[in-house]
Amino acid sequence: MSEAGSVISLGVHVVDVLVRPVQEIPEGQGGALVEQIRITPAGSAGGTAVTLAKLGARVRSAGAIGTDELGDVLLDLLGRFGIDTSLLVRREGVQTSASVLPIRPDGSRPAFHVVGANATYNSNDAPWEAIATAGYLHLGAPEFMGGEEAAKILSFARERGVVTSADLLAPGAQAAAIRDWIAPAFAHLDYLLPNDEQVLGLTGERDLIAGCRALLAAGVGCVAATCGADGAIVVDADGVQRVPAVGVDVVDTTGCGDSFSAGFLRGLALGRSRRDAAVLGCAAAALVAQGLGSDHGNFDLAAADALSSS
Repeated sequence: MSEAGSVISLGVHVVDVLVRPVQEIPEGQGGALVEQIRITPAGSAGGTAVTLAKLGARVRSAGAIGTDELGDVLLDLLGRFGIDTSLLVRREGVQTSASVLPIRPDGSRPAFHVVGANATYNSNDAPWEAIATAGYLHLGAPEFMGGEEAAKILSFARERGVVTSADLLAPGAQAAAIRDWIAPAFAHLDYLLPNDEQVLGLTGERDLIAGCRALLAAGVGCVAATCGADGAIVVDADGVQRVPAVGVDVVDTTGCGDSFSAGFLRGLALGRSRRDAAVLGCAAAALVAQGLGSDHGNFDLAAADALSSS
């Protein structure tokens, strides 16, 4: 029997090490004092799972991690939020995916990243029985397995009445290069949750709305795209709806897209309209942006709703 509000967040799980503020990398063996260093659970599946759990969803993480110490750390960090990690596959001989993120004073950041175990996951690893009974299946970065592999998982889910969604990890310029690689997944997605640059990269369009409509024509049911400080846009067969961003002092943008995805999916599960789901997504992103890391903030659904209405 399907659990209507439950979510499987499947795909990229990462351990992030964040440092702030970093104006420049010291040359040679130079050093610099900073205010904060943190280690957090992250990734387009892992970070989304964290915020979903904060907002009250029943969440299971699925993906691949190593048998190394970083894998142990990731399991512990996810477990602290009540996330069920039993569907994570542990791989011998490959490290858990990790990033080092030097956060600039304005909240932006470059990244040093090891792909690691995330690149080894495909449909052969999918937890079919768990997917069949979930309410929602969210694929974080389907480009890691490719559209054909993702399509196998997504089509299985949709045939059983599971709501499907995905977001991307590849930035806009790289999104253009992987368009054909992930295109087979589009027809099996109820929701695609990219950012504005990814929409333009995937479609080759110069206009965001035109890009979203091109994705609908490719088979996606609805596109809810984040637009940075301009909030988000929801485009479906019924038209275009814009949602403003929530004004906050930004400390770190890491995980904001994942948090939007989480808020949007949680809103849908609560029976809210697509626009109102995007409002919750923007509020969740704003709460995370006020501190360091994808898991920042001891907030819940009530806090996110309060922020969105303030």
